[in-house]
Amino acid sequence: MASTILRQVRPWGGQSSDVTLADGRIAAVAPHDPATVADASATVVQGRDRLLLPSFSDVHVHLDSTRLGLPFREHTGAPGVWGMMMNDRNNWRNAEASMGERTETTLRMMIERGTTRVRGFAQVDMDCGLERFEAVAAARETHKDRAEVKIIAFPQAGLLLEDGTAALMEEALKNGADVMGGIDPCTLDRDPVRHLDVLFGLAEKYQVPIDVHLHEPGELGHFSAELIAERTKALGMQGNVTISHGYPLWGVSEAHTRRLIETWAELDISTATVAPGGRHQLPLAELAAAGVRVGLGEDGQRDYWSPYGNADMLDRTWQLAFANGFRADELLEHALAVATVGGASILDPGATRLASTADRPGTAVGDPAELVLVAAECVSAAVMDRPADRTVIHQGRVVADQLRLV
Repeated sequence: MASTILRQVRPWGGQSSDVTLADGRIAAVAPHDPATVADASATVVQGRDRLLLPSFSDVHVHLDSTRLGLPFREHTGAPGVWGMMMNDRNNWRNAEASMGERTETTLRMMIERGTTRVRGFAQVDMDCGLERFEAVAAARETHKDRAEVKIIAFPQAGLLLEDGTAALMEEALKNGADVMGGIDPCTLDRDPVRHLDVLFGLAEKYQVPIDVHLHEPGELGHFSAELIAERTKALGMQGNVTISHGYPLWGVSEAHTRRLIETWAELDISTATVAPGGRHQLPLAELAAAGVRVGLGEDGQRDYWSPYGNADMLDRTWQLAFANGFRADELLEHALAVATVGGASILDPGATRLASTADRPGTAVGDPAELVLVAAECVSAAVMDRPADRTVIHQGRVVADQLRLV
């Protein structure tokens, strides 16, 4: 495979360098030399002294819950998970474009803005059957050469409340879903033992990881998290379980927080956040220091749940920093590290993971050639300004430039 050379780029804002990509990885990093003549067989990308960063990893996105590209719509959702879910159920078929068109558009926009690694949910329930899963699978196929997409079969309406849901979830796994999803075992399904029986049973049967939406508050949320941890340990699923959201888990007490971090570190349970507002924020520094994998995602995007989201993970990085009150450069850069390398380690537990708020992996020799060039004077400025001048690289090949697919 021919190599690609990125000339005059600054890895994580450092020294101006020439970076060679080959066989899907970074093959060499050398100080920039204007006199160097590139191999005639290589593709040369002019970096123009832009930042070189790992590409974004969106590990919590509902690709089938989107109205991006459609007219803005009044928000009509009722409070709570079930009320919002019913609002979506009552309206998603009436959109101005088909589910397939909306899903493909959203994934395309994400790639154009720098996301090349995705873990996306596809709703599976007795209302939509496998229609939404099939739309996400089709979008993945359309963009298979531009991004790595893993699909989570997701029971938005619970695993137990509607007869036949578990069988549909199994059908999705048979048809190529990569991850088994769960949601609120106590407050939604009201039977955590049966919920986890189905969740872990199907994951074990099809040898796939697990991703659980957990919105449950306080002590109840910790109870569910403890049950999930017990199953993880009993079934030897260390490194294969993610608890998404989980924001109410962090507002109970210091003792609860410490025990949760220790448990997740011991069992290699990861977590994905969407940087919600409010007082319950993840203790990002403590999680990194303990070796707990943390990733970021856009969630639903301008959909029937929320008007927020625009397919731009750099915007969501700003939101993560803002919600956590970050001002120091190290912490702003850590927010970007979570949005890039942090998420990549959820997709692949064997990948490099963040060890502290000062850790900046992803642009050294041997790292995957999943990269984005951004025009900014420093990393903090990139987070603050979210510039549009970007070039996106997947498996060592430019796939988007200036917010357009190549």
